[in-house]
Amino acid sequence: MDKLRPSQKKILEYQGGRMGIMAVPGSGKTWTLSYLAAELIQQQYLEPGQEVLVVTLVNSAVDNFYQRVHSFLHQRGLMPLNFRVRTLHGLAHDIVRERPELAGLADNFQIVDERESERIRKEVAQAWLAGSVNDLQDYLTSELDENRRNWVLRDQLPDLVNAIALSFIRYAKDLRLTPERIRQRLDQLPLPLPLAEMGCEIYTAYQRALSYRGAVDFDDLIRLALQALEWDNNLLERLRQRWPYILEDEAQDSNRLQEQILSLLVGPQGNWVRVGDPNQAIYETFTTASPHYLRGFIAQPGVTTRSLPNSGRSTRSIIWLANRLVRWTQKEHPVEAVRDALRSPPDIKPTPKGDPQPNPPDDPTQVHLILQKFSPQEEIEAVADSVARWLPDHPNETLAVLAPRNQRGFEMVDALRKRGLEVVDSLLSSSSTTRFSAGALGNLLAYLSDPLSASKLATVYKVWRQWREEQPTNNRKKTDRAPELLRKNAQVENYLWPKPGEDWLDRLPDEDGRDELLEHLTEFRQQMQRWQEAILLPVDQLLLTLGQDLFTEPAQLAITHKLAVLLRQLNNAHPGWRLPQLIGELAVIARNERRFLGFNDADSGFDPDRYPGKALVATMHKAKGLEWDRVYLMSVNNYDFPSGVPGDSYMPEKWYIRDNLNLEAEALAQLDSALSTDQYAWYQEGRASYQARLDYARERLRLLYVGITRARKELVITWNTGRQGGLRPALPFAALFEQWKEHSGETIA
Repeated sequence: MDKLRPSQKKILEYQGGRMGIMAVPGSGKTWTLSYLAAELIQQQYLEPGQEVLVVTLVNSAVDNFYQRVHSFLHQRGLMPLNFRVRTLHGLAHDIVRERPELAGLADNFQIVDERESERIRKEVAQAWLAGSVNDLQDYLTSELDENRRNWVLRDQLPDLVNAIALSFIRYAKDLRLTPERIRQRLDQLPLPLPLAEMGCEIYTAYQRALSYRGAVDFDDLIRLALQALEWDNNLLERLRQRWPYILEDEAQDSNRLQEQILSLLVGPQGNWVRVGDPNQAIYETFTTASPHYLRGFIAQPGVTTRSLPNSGRSTRSIIWLANRLVRWTQKEHPVEAVRDALRSPPDIKPTPKGDPQPNPPDDPTQVHLILQKFSPQEEIEAVADSVARWLPDHPNETLAVLAPRNQRGFEMVDALRKRGLEVVDSLLSSSSTTRFSAGALGNLLAYLSDPLSASKLATVYKVWRQWREEQPTNNRKKTDRAPELLRKNAQVENYLWPKPGEDWLDRLPDEDGRDELLEHLTEFRQQMQRWQEAILLPVDQLLLTLGQDLFTEPAQLAITHKLAVLLRQLNNAHPGWRLPQLIGELAVIARNERRFLGFNDADSGFDPDRYPGKALVATMHKAKGLEWDRVYLMSVNNYDFPSGVPGDSYMPEKWYIRDNLNLEAEALAQLDSALSTDQYAWYQEGRASYQARLDYARERLRLLYVGITRARKELVITWNTGRQGGLRPALPFAALFEQWKEHSGETIA
């Protein structure tokens, strides 16, 4: 406790009740919350069978929390048990699995992941559009000629209808509205609401497609989990007993259903710690997520309030810039309705003298706000050239180029690679190997539970060859026959454990490449003998042994460790289970049904410090929670960061839609109107689009704040004029440029 900051010590004095914590970027909130979980476990506040439950926003945080709490407990000589870390989706999954019948689900219900959900929704939206395209004709601008109009109907509307459907379905599920309920309300209205009608029809068909598959999506899980808690008091009391302490991270992004679920689990007298930073709420668009939930919680009587104001992440110049953005927003933003986007206190404060995480030495000359006019391509080239100059002189430091959108990031990756630079782009896409890792380990265990199966042995051979070091091309061609030969082997034991004179390898066909094939299969036999000898180990140790032999990448080994922990927990919870049942759990993960539990290497355990001397490219959203020595923020113009002032343009407002309507916002407004019993709340076209502009401007201000606070030592901000050449620097960027110009020569207190 001696190395803790005073603000952290106050938090770690917590023993029970409700506590709300405001934490600035880089203040160590994950470390503090993990330490608090370990403290609660060490102080023996838990009874047998109880756990500290940590709820966080994304999969990367699941892994981060797990590793930290595990480490703190290990340092104290305690077993790393008695805690659980979940995203909201993962927690909902745990709850629904307790009583699936309460949600109207079979025990073997399936979960469709985002990719499958997207595919189903696109098919349904396309089918609706094919039969109802005339319903949207009135929303097209009259300036379109016939050819342009046909092109929009064919090439543009499908994506827009799919986007509207996604927002409508998510919003409806967040409000716990079934398609039948919406249909009933729409049928009672005196006037039609065409966008709500469209949303309802697509929602109905989408849910019908899920039901046909016996499946639910991630949003269903949350709704059904809340339903189960409301309908079964015994289940609720059992879970309250199991989780007497709930620690909620990233509470600024809590939504309506998360608030309701956690409130029920905590109960009127329970223990609930909520940590967050409303200035980093960047996931609010077209959802019910809002920083107002955290602010409202902190304002409640009886809630202990704490703050984590000190950050050792950035230099004092970068801290000044982030605080100045907050101040400018609150006091000088020209649109008064947007001034609540960023709040203070707490301001970001440097760490005190003697702190174990001191701020980097300050150098104001390393903050570059570049107001030079660039075309989109010129900006790409300028940033790529700057990166190419900087990296060779800083081989031990980290660098990130952060773009507001994936497409801009992909363009940046191409430019950097053309310059011969090593680029890390794993945060731009979700090329997860988790399901492949789980599938590989599952296939190995499947064979070990049925060691006489020639077909399963052939499958294991394919797994082994895929994950081992690549063979030269000629050898690979000559060993392609190995799976076929193994599958035809009627006596597997004569291959793996041959008696003298009965070795199956001695009977390999005398054909071209026999020597290479013999060498390859002999090596595989030695590996299989090692794995079969490990079968007596406990299941988690067995899995770790297999993983260590198969994998070399840190992400794969981390996934293996997490899977081993999961199987150990399942084995303890179900002592009657044998290897086939445990293999089934790996199959669930391999089908991507549990990606949301934290098994996602694209999001999980990413550590920028593992990539010194390389250029990482990511979106600003994906960069949240991470930090680099040098950071570039690109495309900070009035399209990617609009402010709600005349002349700004907005990504959700399509050029081919009349009157600058945001049809996603208008569809949700029509749904709200259909549900309202207030005659004065009737839908007025355009009002929702205007409000959506303000909401979008607020969120983009917070995104800019997040981008700035990713930088440790050096920061570069640029902008571009857009494809048509008419964009301007974003208003907050221009304001920061002027204020930084005045300030940069001063000593920063």
